[in-house]
Amino acid sequence: MTIRLPDPHGGLRTYEPRTAPLTLTAEGAFTSRTVFSAAHVVADPYADVSPDAPAAVDWDATLAFRRHLWSHGLGVAEAMDTAQRGMGLDWAGAAELIRRSAAEAKAVGGRIACGVGTDQLTTGTSADVRAAYEEQLAVVEEAGAQAILMASRALAATASGPEDYLEVYGHLLRQAAEPVILHWLGPMFDPALEGYWGSSDLDLATDTFLDVIAAHPDKVDGIKVSLLDAQREVDLRRRLPQGVRCYTGDDFHYPELIAGDDQGFSHALLGIFDPLGPLAAEAVRVLDTGDVAGFRALLDPTVELSRHLFQAPTRFYKTGVVFLAWLSGHQSHFTMVGGLQSARSLPHFARAYELADGLGLFPDPKLAEERMRNLLALYGVDQ
Repeated sequence: MTIRLPDPHGGLRTYEPRTAPLTLTAEGAFTSRTVFSAAHVVADPYADVSPDAPAAVDWDATLAFRRHLWSHGLGVAEAMDTAQRGMGLDWAGAAELIRRSAAEAKAVGGRIACGVGTDQLTTGTSADVRAAYEEQLAVVEEAGAQAILMASRALAATASGPEDYLEVYGHLLRQAAEPVILHWLGPMFDPALEGYWGSSDLDLATDTFLDVIAAHPDKVDGIKVSLLDAQREVDLRRRLPQGVRCYTGDDFHYPELIAGDDQGFSHALLGIFDPLGPLAAEAVRVLDTGDVAGFRALLDPTVELSRHLFQAPTRFYKTGVVFLAWLSGHQSHFTMVGGLQSARSLPHFARAYELADGLGLFPDPKLAEERMRNLLALYGVDQ
């Protein structure tokens, strides 16, 4: 059977869905790369809340999705941008998410790293920013998880220059119990982070970022770069101190960055690995054998879907991620905290379905088709 899908020009096109998912065979732990998937949260669809109210989370479904990622060998990057930090999930909700997910990781033997930010604040002094970071760092460390020091909107608003970033991050790194991951999130993901590290000139910002790392290399496990600029990431990767990893956060160029070159490679901490989890795991295990061509053959075809989900305004990529989780059967509904399910158009959803189905991502293609038909009917598209 075929399904009629809307296009961006107001017409309908015919698509023939797959009848079987992609066959995946590889098992076992990764040996050549450390790979995290940033994971989304599942909203409670029965909660009587408004978009600007504190998030109502379906904890059972949220933790079940993390077990899905762990079962394929992926680490979970928790309470990050993909989990709608600052876009529906406030610090109180994030703290609960961190505690629950860290306990679940310990129970099943999964790897977890959690976001540490300052989203308790809207504005404040440099001392307020440090205190907010310290509060969140304590929650993550007490939960037994690795810390990811996220970019701070409050610091971006407060800092007068690079010296403020050096002071705040130096203060945090000196007191961190274990090596952390530093996260540089570009303004395409969050416009409030324009000029991070003290300059809108990315060359100058990079120098400050590297100065932070150089002063405390023993406290930095790695960096997570989300600038959607592959060459800049490669250049930055080559300037890192020995032993400090680069975790790509580039959802446009991840296959080539993970594959690397004769001077090195990137590990991964990616939002796109939320919907790509099993396929991404299969590809990394192929790469573990030294088969770069096989790795690229599996992962390169996924880039079109990733670029579609992360198209501008990029910060709304979470909507497509949750949409695909619903089609894949990982949750029973397409509802998001903060009402963010409304952030993308029906043609956007239709193309996401078509691309994901073409890749064989849906464990049950028939279920995905039925749910897509239900959504189309809700929007008034006759079949």
